[in-house]
Amino acid sequence: MARMTAHGVDFRSVRAEFALEEEFSAAVLAEVAAAEDAWLGERADRTALPLVTIDPPGSMDLDQALHLERTASGFVLHYAIADVGAVIRPGGALDLAARERGQTVYLPDGSVPLHPRPLSEGSASLLPDTIRPAALWRIELDHDAHPVEASVVRALVRSVARFDYATVQADSRSGTLHPSIAALPEFGRLRAAAALDRGAIELRLPEQRVVADGDGWRVEIEPRTEADDWNAEVSLLTGMCAARMMLDAGVGVLRTMPAAAPSAVESLRRTADALGVAWTDGAGVGAVLAGLDPNTAASLVMMTEATTLLRGADYVAFDGEIPDAVGHSGIGGPYAHVTAPLRRLSDRFAAEVCLAVSAGVAVPDWVRAALPSLPALMRTSDFRAGRVDRACVDLTEATLLAGRVGEVFDATVLRASNGRRGAEVFVPAVSVIAKCTGDPGEGDEVKVRLTQADVVGRSVQFAFPA
Repeated sequence: MARMTAHGVDFRSVRAEFALEEEFSAAVLAEVAAAEDAWLGERADRTALPLVTIDPPGSMDLDQALHLERTASGFVLHYAIADVGAVIRPGGALDLAARERGQTVYLPDGSVPLHPRPLSEGSASLLPDTIRPAALWRIELDHDAHPVEASVVRALVRSVARFDYATVQADSRSGTLHPSIAALPEFGRLRAAAALDRGAIELRLPEQRVVADGDGWRVEIEPRTEADDWNAEVSLLTGMCAARMMLDAGVGVLRTMPAAAPSAVESLRRTADALGVAWTDGAGVGAVLAGLDPNTAASLVMMTEATTLLRGADYVAFDGEIPDAVGHSGIGGPYAHVTAPLRRLSDRFAAEVCLAVSAGVAVPDWVRAALPSLPALMRTSDFRAGRVDRACVDLTEATLLAGRVGEVFDATVLRASNGRRGAEVFVPAVSVIAKCTGDPGEGDEVKVRLTQADVVGRSVQFAFPA
């Protein structure tokens, strides 16, 4: 089937519905224009370290740059994170605006940034061939890529090259990776193996995204390469080291997720049995999911059902007594957001805690004062960002299929109807995931008829049998 394009999609309605304002006040912009590095003159000079960045094509808000070295004892990772805390005055107009926004919200036609673009895409971004202030992590790892020692300091750094995931993937295949990331494939695979040992659960569902297509838009399944996974392991490792550092110090903010309910695990086992998916005795959920061929219908169904295991994501702040629940079941241990401060509020404060702990000095009072409010701020912004993303996909899907009600499509049944909810199907020809009436069997390849494509209501529905 020819590729379909949705014309006339206007995401301004989504921006208006969720009160997303791109512009900042004059007071905020004045602070950005006058911002100076509060630690200038006290930073370690690490500009000779050949760091590189790996980001989606066209990204300008570059939070991270890395250098990974294979050593006689294992690996040494240097990971530079934009030092946003050094240029934002606590309690100032920019600080308050960032707390109100919580995070950058991404829409197909552009983002609504956490910070003004002159900062997030300019003076604080780790753009290539520019000297920037950074929180520079140094993590030593053994031969199995298990962390042995971690520290973080304020430094001046310079990125020497920027890559996207497709380029890193292609260079890995051709054996021409940049020397600074030549060890990344080995590191990434070892860290992925360690994640399974920890009981981590990674879902590989088809993730939808809306992309420009000429003068319109289309929905596609976001491509994911091994390079995405390798790079993600760098961030996950740093977040786990940060969490350990904060827990040892008794102060900080963590990203948490409770363990999966036994009933959810049992339901997934029943799904595996029904689909003929092997689940050997003693195998963890993460290992079973990792062993699936992502291109089969059974795998799509298993991954969809496994989303019920990863619920209840939250944030917890502490200063003194350690909370009872500090783990993240999806990652298999304590974890903290520290690697995206240009795009996420909590990372700035968590980074300040780690910098102080690593330096052996007191955590700043302004950081401690902010910690109790961070979980609620991040919950609110996460919820809003998720709803915005879903609204953009739903609007594009409905516009894409408007005028095609009554047509029949091939589909894979991701979820069967269970009385409380209707069935859910994936229609690969248009990369649409939608509700479906009737009672198709989970995992079946079926034909469904489009019965609804409501642009105003942003809803699509199919029916089985067609």
